[in-house]
Amino acid sequence: MSIKINGKYFILWRAVDEDGYEIDVFLQTRRNKKSAIRFLSRLLQSNPVPRVIVTDKLKSYTKPIKEMCPKTEHRRHKGLNNRVENAHQPTRRKEKCLIKFKSPSGVQQTLSLMGKIRNIFSVDVGRYINSSSKQKEMFFEAKSIWDHAAQSIAAA
Repeated sequence: MSIKINGKYFILWRAVDEDGYEIDVFLQTRRNKKSAIRFLSRLLQSNPVPRVIVTDKLKSYTKPIKEMCPKTEHRRHKGLNNRVENAHQPTRRKEKCLIKFKSPSGVQQTLSLMGKIRNIFSVDVGRYINSSSKQKEMFFEAKSIWDHAAQSIAAA
């Protein structure tokens, strides 16, 4: 996904696991082999090596994935990366109506925070797979996690 910040285009790299949890978001100016290596090394520092990596058909992904994750299966097909593409939708909505991003560092902080919040509320609550009473219970549990985090930040 590309984002326009003060007239310049930036590329938003996003990693999502099989359950829809956003693992990492990274903003870069280019979409080439060097930036793919930078994003993969950032991911592999904080996460275990994945069994399968699904990307779009950009050719600059193939060599870095083969070098950095030799036992990982790399799948490139038109419809396989839909989970990541759907993870971009809230970002597009925010960009259109509310935020109008001003600086790359601000975008990086905002989007990584948005992803963590979305992980707590959207995916954990299970909007389409749980009954309404279970959703309510899970929502209040997620809200208590959020309130506890907000109180600890305010106290610091």
